[in-house]
Amino acid sequence: MPAVSKGDGMRGLAVFISDIRNCKSKEAEIKRINKELANIRSKFKGDKALDGYSKKKYVCKLLFIFLLGHDIDFGHMEAVNLLSSNKYTEKQIGYLFISVLVNSNSDLISLINNALKNDLSSRNPTFMNLALHCIANVGSREMAEAFAAEVPRILVAGDTMDSVKQSAALCLLRLNRTSPDLVLMGEWTARVVHLLNDQHLGVVTAATSLITTLAQKSPEDFKTSVSLAVARLSRIVSSASTDLQDYTYYFVAAPWLSVKLLRLLQCYPPPEDGAIRGRLTECLETILNKAQEPPKSKKVQHSNAKNAVLFEAISLIIHHDSEPTLLVRACNQLGQFLQHRETNLRYLALESMCTLASSEFSHEAVKTHIETVINALKSERDVSVRQRAVDLLYAMCDRSNAKQIVAEMLSYLETADYSIREEIVLKVAILAEKYAVDYTWYVDTILNLIRFAGDYVSDEVWYRVIQIVINRDEVQGYAAKTVFEALQAPACHENLVKVGGYILGEFGNLIAGDSRSSPLIQFDLLHSKFHLCSVPTRALLLSAYIKFINLFPEVKGTIQEVLRSDSQLRNADVELQQRAVEYLRLSCIASTDILATVLEEMPPFPERESSILAKLKRKKGPGNLHPDLDENRKERSANGGTADHSSTTSNAKVSCVVYLLEPPIHLLSGVYISYFSVLVFSTVFSVTSEFRQNLGE
Repeated sequence: MPAVSKGDGMRGLAVFISDIRNCKSKEAEIKRINKELANIRSKFKGDKALDGYSKKKYVCKLLFIFLLGHDIDFGHMEAVNLLSSNKYTEKQIGYLFISVLVNSNSDLISLINNALKNDLSSRNPTFMNLALHCIANVGSREMAEAFAAEVPRILVAGDTMDSVKQSAALCLLRLNRTSPDLVLMGEWTARVVHLLNDQHLGVVTAATSLITTLAQKSPEDFKTSVSLAVARLSRIVSSASTDLQDYTYYFVAAPWLSVKLLRLLQCYPPPEDGAIRGRLTECLETILNKAQEPPKSKKVQHSNAKNAVLFEAISLIIHHDSEPTLLVRACNQLGQFLQHRETNLRYLALESMCTLASSEFSHEAVKTHIETVINALKSERDVSVRQRAVDLLYAMCDRSNAKQIVAEMLSYLETADYSIREEIVLKVAILAEKYAVDYTWYVDTILNLIRFAGDYVSDEVWYRVIQIVINRDEVQGYAAKTVFEALQAPACHENLVKVGGYILGEFGNLIAGDSRSSPLIQFDLLHSKFHLCSVPTRALLLSAYIKFINLFPEVKGTIQEVLRSDSQLRNADVELQQRAVEYLRLSCIASTDILATVLEEMPPFPERESSILAKLKRKKGPGNLHPDLDENRKERSANGGTADHSSTTSNAKVSCVVYLLEPPIHLLSGVYISYFSVLVFSTVFSVTSEFRQNLGE
């Protein structure tokens, strides 16, 4: 950069800044700024032409005023005029003003573009750098259209200085991000890739950033960069810190370039050429070996640079997922960070191990750290680290450790942060279903979920347990018994009441033989929760009551009294009122056979993907799900199907049956039950005609 002469100190600017700092109040500051703005405006409009130094000084003052938060609506033309100066400081201030204050839609863009073209063609490296920086800072589409073809030419020209090449590469990167459709490398592709062999590591670093972005857009065009990147990475990792003195950071050779090269290699699969692949494997092994060496400095900068390269190398190993030895070594290396005193390292280790758990080569190695991860879940103070621990437990779960992991996640759920409770509930529900060998354990797990975090148990979770219980005869009696016992608690979450109402309404007869759970006791238990529930839950309980009349004729009179009460027939909610009237008339008029047909047991649900898994996909994205979930959908389906929410049954008999839970599985609406009596008993009576008559009974 050119030396700054003594006269470039701009004493007037220094005095103005000092005056602003000495202001005792905001009003005084505004007064001083308005005075200065008036003075600058008069100077710009005056008859006397200003020299370059004065323009620069006043433009600098306008910049300072803008940075203080005040609007600037003049001085733009004077800044553009500074671009034509041959003095570096004047041109620099002009470009700075334009980069900060000129809008991309400004009428001055054409003038600015002309000045930029002049500087880019001047072959003066200082002026070329200023122009490239301005193009990158503004990054407007107009500038991209004007210079998208010129900048690549400067980048690959043989006589371009190294500093200009760096600026050109980063400028092109910026234009590609703002207007990717205008940056077409075409004939320049091979020459840009060849910059990875440049002798100047600064050029290589800038070019690697550019090539990585372009390779993500057009991987086939930049495929040749893989061999060059591996060769350059090999030279860096095998060199001593003294070999690259200008690019060694706290005894780590070119850490930023190493990270960028490793990221570039992640844009492609493992090299097909055996020699290149072997060389890359050697590089990765060397990086892992260096991580085991004693630190060469106690400075945090040394460990940060060293770990940055290590974690990026591990990311490449995971991306390739083809070298079992490297994957296991990476897992063991990450395991050492799980108990590191640095929070960021613990977080990154957990995050990387989540990805490693998806590999068939390293899954078993990840499982060896289960106790450490569980300890992190219990003792970690940082909530983000605890969340990564939950993710890792979810990822490493299989049939051998499912019960342990689910138990630990349930235990943690009682004290978990509110922001992650819903996600933990979803993951526990998925794991319990996927790895449930004994479905009694699954039922217990879901009921514990509702007990510990009922507010965070979404409808999909309790819908799912209902579907599985219906589809599995062997668990229905246990589910009824367990729910009945759970409802005896003094305080029950409403979701538990929903599950209890549904299961007892369908399968309460399986436990009715026990005097402790007789039909009347079951009904009294459910009805004791009625007044505490919301309208949708009360509607479900009313449907359970009518089911009880079919299952247990001995409680028919008790239930009819409840349905006949004013609190039901005169209920302010039309849904509850209508259900009470229709169920009462149905119980009074229908014969036993017709009642049994209408209130038949719920048929099994069709097999489909779990709605809980679908919700977790929406919440976390498919990349964060358990690796085996998609591959094992058939296995999961065999363990209990999901309702087909769009289909209707083809059996005419079933279509008339009153179900507590009918597709769509929304219990908020009573439309699916309304007027069933008209459909089934149209020849016997009409609900609509007797609706008002029976209100007085």
